[in-house]
Amino acid sequence: MPARHDPSAHVRLTFFRDGHLTSLPSRSSYRLAALAVLAERFEPGRRYPEREVNALFADDAPDPATLRRLLVDHGLLSRAAGEYWRHE
Repeated sequence: MPARHDPSAHVRLTFFRDGHLTSLPSRSSYRLAALAVLAERFEPGRRYPEREVNALFADDAPDPATLRRLLVDHGLLSRAAGEYWRHE
């Protein structure tokens, strides 16, 4: 049985430099893997104000607002009342 391809390893090597996202992958599996890597920056259960989330993504492509929206849309973060958090 062939080994399954791990998109997160490829994504970390290809789309991240010095821990920052350089471009958003177009392939959906790679995009989700890149978003999962970004979600790791959040301590589970801790709430982050939008300003702090923007600062966490300041050096990432494409922009903080897009990354916030994608993380929420894919269920990697939740959002309410201007705060974001990752579930445990």
